[in-house]
Amino acid sequence: MAKEIKTIGVLTSGGDAPGMNAAIRAVVRKAIGNGVKVKGIKKGYQGLLNEEIVDMERKDVSETIQRGGTVLGTARCPEFKQEEVQEKAAEICKKHGIDGMVVIGGDGSYRGAQALARQGINTIGIPGTIDLDIACTEYTIGFDTAVNTAMLAIDKVRDTSSSHERCSIIEVMGRNAGYIALWCGVANGAEDILLPEKYDYNEQNIINNIIANRKKGKTHHIIVNAEGIGHSTSMARRIEAATGMETRATILGYMQRGGSPTCKDRFYASIMGAYATDILCSGGSNRVVAYTKGEFVDYDIEEALSMQKDISEYQYQVSKVLSQ
Repeated sequence: MAKEIKTIGVLTSGGDAPGMNAAIRAVVRKAIGNGVKVKGIKKGYQGLLNEEIVDMERKDVSETIQRGGTVLGTARCPEFKQEEVQEKAAEICKKHGIDGMVVIGGDGSYRGAQALARQGINTIGIPGTIDLDIACTEYTIGFDTAVNTAMLAIDKVRDTSSSHERCSIIEVMGRNAGYIALWCGVANGAEDILLPEKYDYNEQNIINNIIANRKKGKTHHIIVNAEGIGHSTSMARRIEAATGMETRATILGYMQRGGSPTCKDRFYASIMGAYATDILCSGGSNRVVAYTKGEFVDYDIEEALSMQKDISEYQYQVSKVLSQ
């Protein structure tokens, strides 16, 4: 018989992402609509351990859907990997009457959710990361906003790069995943796209490409570089020395995490938040919400974490053809 859920906790963990507030809002309002109380946990798993727990009502999530970041706050909590810390977190949940938990974050957050589930707290994960690097889902909260923020910024850099006949290296976020770089590289018409999954660190190929393009009459050159490759400033110096073309690096950084979420991020996050709440209320646990093949679905956390994701070879090859 499924455990009756009377109180749901909700937290955001890891890096913040635009749309997290829409998911929080959906959890709160769907739970209350189901006759279930909600408690917000501030600052992720660290806030749970510190018992930074507040009651949440419908009004507490009013005027939040359009805001970037997360109203609950977030933090890293490496000690949550320890079993004794997980046991303490479960006891805190029980102390506050929390039967179920919605965790919004990435793979690391899922492992924390899995640990809570093992300790008897029904837990559901929602994919919240701008990197689009969770294998079980085709959509993660925040990616659409982040990639559009980066795209608009690169358009602006391209304007000045063209005016000054420069080579511009624009570094976008993505430590281990190149999805932001790939999407922006194609959408911004970059001449070179450097992805952690594909880059061979042969800088001479980039230099040869710049020289070849200049011979064709191209007066500027755009390189979109993923954070996982990095070193954009030193790369710019080397390219300028090798080609004689003025080269500048622009690191977009954390601006990609902020800003008002797009309609897609607000809508998808809202549906995911409601879906996660319904799973909890029906007695589900140790699940993650995903979007795949046009449907919102859920997977066992263990299954989700075992999945592998890589850059589409076809998309990558298309990006190379279109950059010529």
